[in-house]
Amino acid sequence: MNRPPDPADDMLFYNRLAWDHQVRKKNRWTIPVSPEEIQRARNDDWQIVLTPEKPVPREWFPDFRARPFEVLCLAGSGGQQAPILAAAGAKVTVLDNSPGQLTQDQLVADREGLSLRLIQGDMADLSVFDDQSFDLIVHPCSNTFVSDVLPVWKEAARVMKVGADLLSGIVNPIVYLFDDELMEKGEFKVRHKIPYSDLTSLSAQQKKALIDQQEPFCFGHTLADQLGGQTEAGLAITGLFEDGWSDWPISDFIPTFIATKSTKIGPVK
Repeated sequence: MNRPPDPADDMLFYNRLAWDHQVRKKNRWTIPVSPEEIQRARNDDWQIVLTPEKPVPREWFPDFRARPFEVLCLAGSGGQQAPILAAAGAKVTVLDNSPGQLTQDQLVADREGLSLRLIQGDMADLSVFDDQSFDLIVHPCSNTFVSDVLPVWKEAARVMKVGADLLSGIVNPIVYLFDDELMEKGEFKVRHKIPYSDLTSLSAQQKKALIDQQEPFCFGHTLADQLGGQTEAGLAITGLFEDGWSDWPISDFIPTFIATKSTKIGPVK
């Protein structure tokens, strides 16, 4: 395979190829759900995650069998959330930057006879959708792969119906303060400023290592942009919980993820 492009030249394209590579290496977020999980969802026994471990409360979701709710899985493909929601009765559209990830959703849809609308695109540009198209948006911890999160919130709010909810997973920016290699060993040395960027916060050698390994580039957004950005977009935060990840030693000391439920309270300004 040819060397990936320089992420500084085209981050969207670079991370698209990097996530396609994650599918090939079977990253945990690319593994499709099982037939048994789909059957349970058809029986109204289901759950999904926005963050690594804690399921989203069922009361955050509408009753998908009451009417055909329009749901957008925003940068949330991989054969996991979207097929579960479709089996539960939702009318699901998936938009994702990675063709490989979208293929995982298609695999489950074909295997299980589910209807999914799959679109390759940029989470910060939802111009393919009309205003007020969706009753619910499900957005896992994927905006860590964009340099500016504010357009994501604005576009999400634009395509939400008034009264619709946005369920989002957020990486706590405290994770990005520390030297990553030392943190994996349980040592916490403050190294970086927030907002964080793999493009500007890492050394040339560290960036080269990420590129050579075809790893996605990440960005640690401020809470002002992650939470305040939602409210500035015309959304009211109506639910929140924290989560950790047992793979990260820092999660023994502080929750490393946040999940929010935000409701569109009026037209976007």
